[in-house]
Amino acid sequence: MELEAALRDQVGQAIGRPVPDAPITKLKGEASSRSYYRVGAPPESWVAMVMPPDATKKSDEATKGEPPKELPFVNVHRYLTGLGVRVPRIHRYDEPAGIMILEDLSDITFESALEGGRHNQALYTRAVELLARLRVQAEKKQDPECLAFTRAFDEDLYDWELHHFREWGLEAWSGQKPTDAERAELDATFKDIAKQLAAAPKGFTHRDYQSRNIMVKEGELIVIDFQDALQGPRQYDLVALLRDSYVELDRAFVDTMLDVYIATFEQESGEKIDAKAFKAFFDLLTIQRKLKDAGRFEFIHRVKGNPGFLVSIPASLRYVKDAFALRPELSKLQTLIAKYVPELAA
Repeated sequence: MELEAALRDQVGQAIGRPVPDAPITKLKGEASSRSYYRVGAPPESWVAMVMPPDATKKSDEATKGEPPKELPFVNVHRYLTGLGVRVPRIHRYDEPAGIMILEDLSDITFESALEGGRHNQALYTRAVELLARLRVQAEKKQDPECLAFTRAFDEDLYDWELHHFREWGLEAWSGQKPTDAERAELDATFKDIAKQLAAAPKGFTHRDYQSRNIMVKEGELIVIDFQDALQGPRQYDLVALLRDSYVELDRAFVDTMLDVYIATFEQESGEKIDAKAFKAFFDLLTIQRKLKDAGRFEFIHRVKGNPGFLVSIPASLRYVKDAFALRPELSKLQTLIAKYVPELAA
C-alpha cells in the first residue's frame, strides 16, 4: 500500500494533478532488476519504473570502470531523442526515490505485433531501416557526453561473454567440465574470436535491439531498454533482431533483411558496403552472441531464480549451429562444444 501511494503521488507530481483512485498493475519486467507498474488505465495511464538503490547506475552484465554519475537510461535517452529516435517520454524522474514516470507505450511489443506472422516483411523492414538510419546518424553525431561513447565491446568483453557460456551453457548445463586440454583450446579459440570481433570499426550499438525491446504504438516503432548501449560493430544489433531468441527466422528471410539494412545504410551514408564480408561477420558475431545468450538464460535461471528464458535456449543453439555451418573454419570448436552440448553437433 505504501508503494502504491508513492506511485500515485509521483504520477500526480508529474502531470500536475492528483490521481488518488488510479488503479495500479504490476507489469512483466523480463530479466531486469527494475520493476514496472502501470498507474491508471489506458488511455489515461502512465508507467512507473522502480529501481532498487544498488541497481540504478551499473549494467546487469559485465562492464568496466566506475558506475556512471548519471542514470544510463536518462543519459542515453537524451542522446537518442537528439537523433530523432522515438523513445518513451520521461514525465518525471525522482532520483532519491528511484522512481521514474514514463509514457505508457501499451502492451504491444514488436514480437506480439507479428501476430504469428514471423516473416512479417513490412514490420521487419521498418525495424531494420530504423536501425540503419540510427546507426548512420550516430556515426555522424558522436557525443562524448553519452555513456554509449565511453564503453565498448572490446576483446575482454567478447571473451568474458564466451566464457559466460562456457561456465553456464556448457559446464553448468551439461554437469561436466572440459579436460585441461579442451579448456586450453576453448581459451585460445574464444580469444581469437574475441580479437576478430573487437577489430571491427565501432559505433553506437543498442546492445539488445530485439522483438521485446521495440514497442508498437499507434503505428510507431518505439525503442526501449537502451540503457546498456555502447560501441560495437554495425552487425551487432542486426544479430539481436534477426537472430532473436524469441522469434525464429529462416536464413533466406534474414538475408533479405540484411540486404535491406545494407541498401538503407548505403543510401543514407553514401558508403559502399561489401555484402559478402558484412554477412560473414554477421555469422561470426551470431556464434558469439547466441552462445552468450544460451549461457545467460541458464545463469538467469540458476542465479536469479527466473526460469522463464529456458524455453529460448534451443533457438539460440539452433542459430549457433546454422552459423557454424557458414563458418567451417570453426568446425573444431563446434565439435568440442558439441561433446557437452549435443544440440550443436553438425
